[in-house]
Amino acid sequence: MALMYQPPQFKSDDRALAARLMREHPFASLISNDDAGLPFVTHLPLHLEEREGGFFLLGHCAKPNPHWRYLQARRTALVTFLGPHAYQSPRIYADRQRVPSWNYLAVHCRVDASLIEDPLAKDRLLKKLIGDHEPGYAEQWRSLGEEFAHKMLAGIMAFDLAVTEWQCKLKLNQHRPESHAALAAGYAQGNEDERELAAWMERLELKGN
Repeated sequence: MALMYQPPQFKSDDRALAARLMREHPFASLISNDDAGLPFVTHLPLHLEEREGGFFLLGHCAKPNPHWRYLQARRTALVTFLGPHAYQSPRIYADRQRVPSWNYLAVHCRVDASLIEDPLAKDRLLKKLIGDHEPGYAEQWRSLGEEFAHKMLAGIMAFDLAVTEWQCKLKLNQHRPESHAALAAGYAQGNEDERELAAWMERLELKGN
């Protein structure tokens, strides 16, 4: 089942590339249906684990956020990761009969959610997120005291999202090799997202004719 529009030239089945993209851009969108059947979105960092031959995403939201209740009622949800993205100018082509576009990297995951309510399991999850983003903070977290930690843990609801299906889209103008040299050169001189796209073009050996 399609999780996004996926022209074949942009489709990647490379598990390692999908994992790399999710780890390098962990700030995701978790999308569920609310009780009225409408989409409900929470933006949050997720920790990727590879176990049991599959992908698992660990995260949490504030207890007042109703999203965990939606996951409890309807376990299937969608998680999207958006990597670097940037404008594509028609000037990369020699001829003028061209139009602008936008390049981007994305991973979409269908997930089966399980809530984590045990304080010790929540603490282990938080330490994994701390390890992803600021390992040095782990010592400070441990020093805050059991009472403070218990209060903080009681204020969140954690979840383990088992990925049941994933799709990776790497839209880098693959089907127009005559543009690759100019596109990569322009991106290499651009902003952070553009430079990252240039690095991905090199990684995928999009060098043009």
